[in-house]
Amino acid sequence: MVPPPDPPRAPSGLALIFDMDGVLLDSNSAHRQAWEVFNRRFGLETTEGMHQRMYGKRNDEIVRDFFGDLPPAEAAARGAAKESLYREMIAGRIESMLVPGLRRFLDLNAALPMAVASNAEPANVFFLLDRAGLRRYFRVVVDGHQVRHPKPDPEVYLRAADLLGVAPSECIVFEDSHAGVAAAKAAGMRVVGLRTTHDQLPGAAFCVDNFLSGDLQTWLRAQGRAK
Repeated sequence: MVPPPDPPRAPSGLALIFDMDGVLLDSNSAHRQAWEVFNRRFGLETTEGMHQRMYGKRNDEIVRDFFGDLPPAEAAARGAAKESLYREMIAGRIESMLVPGLRRFLDLNAALPMAVASNAEPANVFFLLDRAGLRRYFRVVVDGHQVRHPKPDPEVYLRAADLLGVAPSECIVFEDSHAGVAAAKAAGMRVVGLRTTHDQLPGAAFCVDNFLSGDLQTWLRAQGRAK
């Protein structure tokens, strides 16, 4: 069978910025499991409400939500320990966790400036990029330790745009969380919502289940023409 032709590439003049968890990697279930195992070390059972509150947040915020107002060093230590556990849990299955269609989408748009901008721990970001062989696609990587204010503050996205050397209005952000959509919108960027975490993403200009959506490239081309 002859494979279908590649869809047209997105036009130059756009930059693509990707969140990590829920966008590059469908990691929500693994994070949930890791938090449950980690929290039990402290005699804490993780409720569904706690799981829902963690999406889109930086680790220090999650730790303080779960354990109270810990000193900064202790909050950082607990967050790092949980993420070490998470990396151990996913080490052998990263490829199967990549959001469907991601590699082809990145290859198709490799000529565009691309960045990762995530609230995640630096160790998690580089673990994924290195283990999955994705680092070569991204000119810029901004993690949660490079900004003072995590999402929903726009700082992480504004920093990514600045490092790419592009205006916020030229940026298309790929997000899966409410906090992430709010951050990108506050930065003056357009948002593609991925329904890996939430069925509804108010504020997203366009929503898809994953990168296999046949309409995604068409939508991106329209954004280039609309500039």
